[in-house]
Amino acid sequence: MEKNRQYRISFLFIGLTVLLFASCKVKQSGSSSSKKGAASELNDRDRVNFERVFFDANKEKILANYDLAETLFLQALHIDPNSTATMYELANIYAFQSNKNQALYYSKKAALGDPSNIYYQEMYADCLNDNKMPEEAAKVYEKAVKNYPQRIEYYFSLANDYLAANKPNEALKVYDRAELQFGVMEDASMAKLKIYKAQKNFDKSVEEVQKLIKAYPKEAKYYGMLGELYQDKGMNDKALAAYNDLLKIDPNNAYVHLSLADYYRNLKQNDKAFDEIKAAFRSKDLDIDTKVKILLSYYDITENYPELKSDADTLCKIIVQVHPTEAKAFSIYGDFLYRDKKLEEARVQYRKAIDLDKEKYALWNQLLIIESDLNDITALEKESKETIELFPNQPLAYFFNGAANIQLKNYKEAIDVLTEGKEFVFDNKPLLAQFYANIGDAKNQMGDHPGSDEAYDKALDTDPNNVYVLNNYAYYLSLRNTNLEKAEAMSKKSNDLAPNNSSYQDTYGWILFQMKKYEDAKTWIWKALDNGGRSNGTLLEHYGDVLYMLNDKDNAVQYWMDAKKAGNATNLIDKKIADKKLYE
Repeated sequence: MEKNRQYRISFLFIGLTVLLFASCKVKQSGSSSSKKGAASELNDRDRVNFERVFFDANKEKILANYDLAETLFLQALHIDPNSTATMYELANIYAFQSNKNQALYYSKKAALGDPSNIYYQEMYADCLNDNKMPEEAAKVYEKAVKNYPQRIEYYFSLANDYLAANKPNEALKVYDRAELQFGVMEDASMAKLKIYKAQKNFDKSVEEVQKLIKAYPKEAKYYGMLGELYQDKGMNDKALAAYNDLLKIDPNNAYVHLSLADYYRNLKQNDKAFDEIKAAFRSKDLDIDTKVKILLSYYDITENYPELKSDADTLCKIIVQVHPTEAKAFSIYGDFLYRDKKLEEARVQYRKAIDLDKEKYALWNQLLIIESDLNDITALEKESKETIELFPNQPLAYFFNGAANIQLKNYKEAIDVLTEGKEFVFDNKPLLAQFYANIGDAKNQMGDHPGSDEAYDKALDTDPNNVYVLNNYAYYLSLRNTNLEKAEAMSKKSNDLAPNNSSYQDTYGWILFQMKKYEDAKTWIWKALDNGGRSNGTLLEHYGDVLYMLNDKDNAVQYWMDAKKAGNATNLIDKKIADKKLYE
C-alpha cells in the first residue's frame, strides 16, 4: 500500500488561513518563531501587511494564478521571514510546477521551522522523494510513525522509502511494527512476501503465507499461493495438500483448478492437467477474460504443436456454452476456426458475436475478411453496407463494399462508395492507392477510359510500387492499343517487383505483341505458361496469337483450341479456329 500523494494547491489552506487570522495576532502556525527561538514578533503594521499579502496570495492560488501567487507569497515571506505557513505554500507551488529544488528548499525550511506540523513533514518527505532522497525521507517518516503510531499510512510510506533506498530488511522491520500495531494485514504480508521471494527466502515466504491463512482461514487464494510456493520448490506432496485444503473450504473455486493444472503439467501428467483446465472453463466463476487469455496462449502454442488443436477446440466449445451472452467467447472461437481455414464455421461464430455486440468494429471487420476469403460477394456487399451504416468513418468497410459491387457489376454504386470511402483513409498510402485502383477498374468497365486512367495515375502517385495497379493499368492500355510505351514501362516494373507471376508476365508479353515485338512476346507469354498459366484460356489464346504472327499457324490453332477448352477465351475464339486466322 502506498500513500497517494497530492500537492495541496487549492483548498487545503483555506481552513489554515482562517485559523491563522482567528487564533494568532502575530504568529502564523509557529511562523514567527523558529525552533531555535530567535525571531521577534511583527509590529502591528507589518502584521497587517503580512496578513493582507498572505490572504491575496492564497486567493490567487485558489484561482490557479500560480505565478502571481508565488510572487505574493515571496512578498509575504519578505515581511515575515519566519513564516513556515508561507514556506509551505511556496513549496506546494514549486512542487506543482516541477521545480524540485525550490520545492525541497522551502519544504525543508517549513518542516524544520515547525516540527509539530505533520502536513509540513509530509510535504518535506514528498519533496525528498521527488529529489530521489529516500533515505532522508525515511528519517522524516520514522518521526511521523513515532509521533502518530495510529496512522497506518506512515508505516507503508516509511517501508516504501526503505525499499527505494535498497534497504529491504529495514522495510521488513517496519512491516513487522505495523503488524504489531494493527494485526495481520494482507498489504503488509504481500509486501513482505515479495521481499522474501526476491531474497529467495523460501521458509520466510511460507511462514508469511501461513500467517495469512491463520488470520483469514476462509480466504481461498492464500491456499493457492501456498501451493504455488511448494510447487515451485518441487515439494509436490505439500503443494497438492494445499490445493486440497483450498477445495475443502471452496469446492467450487475455479482458480484452484488452474493451479492444479499447473501442478499436473509440471509432473508431465498432461491429461490430468487438461481435465483441470476443462473444469475451470466449465465454471462460471472463472471470468471470461481469464479464459480468453488461456485460449490466446493455446493460439500461440498450437502454431508449433498442432496436436494440441483439438484441446483448444474443446475449450472453445466449452466457453461458448458457458458464456452464451458474451461476444468475445464466439469471436475467440471464430479466430481459431479462421486460423485453421474453417471459413464457413468461423463465419457462423463471428455472426453470433455480432448479434451479441454490434458496436465492436473489429468483429465486423473480421467478418468482412472472411466473406472476402469465401468469395461470397452477395454477403460481402450486404454486410459491408451494414458496417458502413454503423461505422461511417471506417474506410475498409467502404473498400469491401466497393470491391463487392465491382464483382456484382454495379459499377456506378462501386465508384460512389469508393469515392466516399477514400476520404476516410489517413496515413495509409497502400490502402488509398487501392481505393483509386478499384475506382479505375470500375470506370474501365463502364468504358470511361479517361476517368479510369486518371484514377490509376492517382493510385501510382500515391503508391508507385503497387504491382496490381502497374499490371492492370498496363494491360488495359494494351487492350486499347494506346500509350504502349507507358504500358511497357509499367508492366516491366511490375515484373521486376513481383517476378514469376504468370498474369504479370502475360501482360508484358501482350504489350510486346501490340508493339509488334513478336519474338519477345513469345518469350514472355511462354514464361507465363510455364508459371502455371497452362489452364488459363486467356494466356493460351494470347500464345496462339503470337504463334500466328510468327507464321506458326498450325501450332497457333492448337493453342486456340486449348484456350477454348480451358475457358475465358475471347468471343472470337471459334472464328479463329474455324478460319485458322487471327481476328482482333
